[in-house]
Amino acid sequence: MLLCSAPPCSFTLSSKRGLPNLAAPSRFYFGGENSTLGLVQRHNYIMASPSRIRSLKLEATLQSDNHGSSSHRNENSTIHGVSETIVGVLGGGQLGRMLCQAASLMAIKVVTLDPLENSPASSLSYQHFVGRFDDGDAVREFSKKCGVLTIEIEHVDAITLEKLEEQGVDCQPKPSTIRIIQDKYIQKVHFSQHGIPLPDFLKMDNPESAEEAANLFGFPMMVKSRRQAYDGRGNAIAHCKEELPSAIAALGGYERGLYVERWTSFTKELAVIVARGRDGSVLCYPVVETIHKDSICHIVEAPADVPEKIRKSSVDIAHRAVSSLEGAGVFAVELFLTNDGQVLLNEVAPRPHNSGHHTIESCYTSQYEQHLRAVIGLPLGDTSMKTPAAIMYNILGEEEGERGFYLAHQLMKKALSISGATVHWYDKPEMRKLRKMGHITLVGPSRSHVKKNLDLMLNRKSIKNNTPDTPQVAIIMGSDSDLPTMKDAAEILNTFHVPFEITIVSAHRTPERMYSFALSAKERGIQIIIAGAGGAAHLPGMVASLTPLPVIGVPIRTSSLDGVDSLLSIVQMPKGIPVATVAIGNAANAALLAVRMLATRNEELWERVMKHQEELKDTVLKKAEKLERGGWEKYLNP
Repeated sequence: MLLCSAPPCSFTLSSKRGLPNLAAPSRFYFGGENSTLGLVQRHNYIMASPSRIRSLKLEATLQSDNHGSSSHRNENSTIHGVSETIVGVLGGGQLGRMLCQAASLMAIKVVTLDPLENSPASSLSYQHFVGRFDDGDAVREFSKKCGVLTIEIEHVDAITLEKLEEQGVDCQPKPSTIRIIQDKYIQKVHFSQHGIPLPDFLKMDNPESAEEAANLFGFPMMVKSRRQAYDGRGNAIAHCKEELPSAIAALGGYERGLYVERWTSFTKELAVIVARGRDGSVLCYPVVETIHKDSICHIVEAPADVPEKIRKSSVDIAHRAVSSLEGAGVFAVELFLTNDGQVLLNEVAPRPHNSGHHTIESCYTSQYEQHLRAVIGLPLGDTSMKTPAAIMYNILGEEEGERGFYLAHQLMKKALSISGATVHWYDKPEMRKLRKMGHITLVGPSRSHVKKNLDLMLNRKSIKNNTPDTPQVAIIMGSDSDLPTMKDAAEILNTFHVPFEITIVSAHRTPERMYSFALSAKERGIQIIIAGAGGAAHLPGMVASLTPLPVIGVPIRTSSLDGVDSLLSIVQMPKGIPVATVAIGNAANAALLAVRMLATRNEELWERVMKHQEELKDTVLKKAEKLERGGWEKYLNP
């Protein structure tokens, strides 16, 4: 389209500010320095020489929002809104799109630079600039529109960013960090120097180093490209010495820049999203498990189903890894959980990440809002989950072209009929096999609940024929003789439409069953346990010692001590093993307490609890009115 002696870089400039009488939106195409083209409008496009466009940009800047960004304002002036800093994002893919969505809630202006005119972020960004994010000239021009420069993809021109930083441009995270991350071998060296546990690795740049790697690590062996490697691209497996040359050739040969890793046998792949503020503060999100399809992230389960020891180790490694880098923003730390229980760092991404998509619906602060907070210098937000469980499912292209779009539409249509499901579509114009086209997040009260809904979505079962709701409360008792008392709890839970299970578990006669029940309760979706016991009344305390779930004990009335022995047994639990209790035989109150606990995280249930309290109040007031009007004799003898 543009005739010039040097490759053009192009920008999109919205005409709603600064440039009068231009069709909106207009596209500005920068020619090379030797271009003689002046400003010419053709249809809805503007073409200009660099000198002319600089003149126009200067004129526009006098009236534009960039003039009012935090980097240009007087320190004593009032900030209108959360922040007036214009955030420039290198890259306009789905991550940039979701950054723009998060920014819109706080009216933070985000401008994007991407080679595609209709990139996923282009329709949502405040201004979209068309140009390559690895083109130094394009990035240099783009930086003039920003108060702070950040990335949504690490394959950018880090050298230009370092030069811009020297000239005073605010880049977050720091270009030095991006440069380390871009070369995966240097990344490994950096983290190993900071004591981060990693799989063994070795640079491989000639046949001699390949021979050394084979002798050191044996086979199978993972051969990796140092640069431009993601979503499984840039990896090759050599299962034996004879396959090593073909693996090297498949990655472009030694000149491409390669390294090798000792083969790591792992049981799970984990990830931790880490936020780092401009003040150096670091916050970690809950550990998640990532499940891959053809080396592409396909499913993310939050939180990861791993022991507390593994969680702590994962968070510690992620915290230390990000603390060793420079700059603010959100980072994704990918980890291996090995067969022998070690947690090893795989790699780090200096940006929002696929493993953090779920945070939009499942956490108090999404990774996208957090990234904006961090790079601008706002306080970091709460990283904890606001829902007990979540699953993110990537919508990957199943087929090319229209057939692929049809299949994706059917899946999303199914998801929209499921409670707790949220659909994100990236609006990419071209469907390719295994391309990330969108994602679906499912949230719910338990891991089993969201997994059930995922199965429902993928198996295309009918919602009407769905299995019963996952029980949230378990009612257990030591003997069927306790059932006449414990049935009151079941009746209350039915009244409030709380799904529950009821069974017999004896602490003395079926200890193995009690152990199995208590250890599996949380995984089955149980959130509260109501345990009835008489006599020695060991059941509530034993169950409480086996699970972190709250346990409410119901003392059962017995013939010998009328239930007092049961009450005293339950309330005399040792320090550190709490068991709540109610009056002797009052299973109804135990259920009401369970309902109130559940209602703190369920608005619909909260409304039912409030209605129940109002009904109790009305009942008492009616009785009082009847007594006052008719007197006590008539009240007792109607």
